[in-house]
Amino acid sequence: MKFTLLYILFNSFFMLSFGQSGASIEIRQLNIKAPFTMPAIDVPDFSKCPRFNITSFGAVPGDKNATFRAIAKAIDTANKIGGGVVIIPKGLWLTAQLHFKSNVELHLEKDAVLEFSERPEDYLPAVSSSWEGMECYNFSPLIYAYKCKNVAITGQGELKARMDVWKQWFARPNAHMESLKRLYNMAWNNVPVEKREMTDDSAHLRPQFIQFNRCENVLLEGVKITNSPFWTIHPYLSKNVVIRNVHVYAHGHNNDGVDPEMSQNVLIENCTFDQGDDAIAIKSGRNPEGWRLKTPAKNVVIRNCVVKNGHQLVAIGSELSGGIENVFADSCTVLDGAKLNHLLFIKTNERMGGYVKNIYASNIASGKIDLGVLGIETDVLYQWKTLVPTYERRLTPIQGVYLDNIKSKEVKFIVRVLGQAELPVRDVLLKNISVEKVDEKESILENVVGYSKD
Repeated sequence: MKFTLLYILFNSFFMLSFGQSGASIEIRQLNIKAPFTMPAIDVPDFSKCPRFNITSFGAVPGDKNATFRAIAKAIDTANKIGGGVVIIPKGLWLTAQLHFKSNVELHLEKDAVLEFSERPEDYLPAVSSSWEGMECYNFSPLIYAYKCKNVAITGQGELKARMDVWKQWFARPNAHMESLKRLYNMAWNNVPVEKREMTDDSAHLRPQFIQFNRCENVLLEGVKITNSPFWTIHPYLSKNVVIRNVHVYAHGHNNDGVDPEMSQNVLIENCTFDQGDDAIAIKSGRNPEGWRLKTPAKNVVIRNCVVKNGHQLVAIGSELSGGIENVFADSCTVLDGAKLNHLLFIKTNERMGGYVKNIYASNIASGKIDLGVLGIETDVLYQWKTLVPTYERRLTPIQGVYLDNIKSKEVKFIVRVLGQAELPVRDVLLKNISVEKVDEKESILENVVGYSKD
């Protein structure tokens, strides 16, 4: 009762003081150099906005429900006045799902840990989300923003997921696979997304840690992210996204670092990735979903990042049915012992359609790589190979892949391109590639037109 009364008085005071237009969010334009026309990115600046400490709204260390309610109230207050910063102070704070509203920054102070419950029921009711490129209603991402404008997560604190239940869901038993098959068939048959309910006990579709879904002007800066049920950071159908100075550690099944899916004007810089899967995987929907939404992933710049572990530095696909274009990875480092498969891996299959074009990587240094510097494969189906048949065959045109000034200690091959005879990969250019040791064959090329390596 005490905290409820304080919240009402607090909320009323700020509404009277600032009103809907009193908060001052500034939009700063960030100009980025790239080998393609890169639009300026709009970045929200909350430095002049009022700040709301969650303790003023009833947050209690160790009390999940009190902290969950306090964060929701603080977010609501910041949103109502047109902009504000929600402060997570020093200490360990246990919570359930966190849902953003527009014009809100979540700021974690140094030594603040916001820890998310491992109980699936804490992420219900189901929300509009996606799973491996297919839209559905699923457990809420731990941090979720839907159709928000001007949102940010900043600070020197830590976002952490408890994994007791989620790690049990890493396995893919028959019931889970049948649920995937059901979702695929619903997508194929254009079943409305709101009817694709996937939170039954057999599906076990793990939620993303952070999903910005159909958002605009997004900033994620400075925080550490530890563990994730599924993909860690998922900008989905979003525009103007900046992810910088973020340290991600997540070792589990499908634990990609960042998955910009059907998102445009994205900058990922000065980040460190220690992953159980790809560090950065750029995507654009699976099969009919990408064809239906018709939104390519476009204008993505990755620079000055470090990979400690992961499958790929940058993966393109395999979900790319909406198309992927204008990707630039520059000045990144893969540490020796990272167990990386490729620096750049483009993967698709005969069902995806879509397209890939204008992919650039330069000034990359790595230790030993398990496979190669560049891989392009057009028959990557994973579990889908036997799960569902090919309902419609659509090949993926791949054109314009450029690598320059790449250094590695040891690889099995430098480049492997496995194109298709009826639609060869086109225009692959490698310059200034320096590898100390090639264990097998330098180049493996099948169905490539316009390949050059100096």
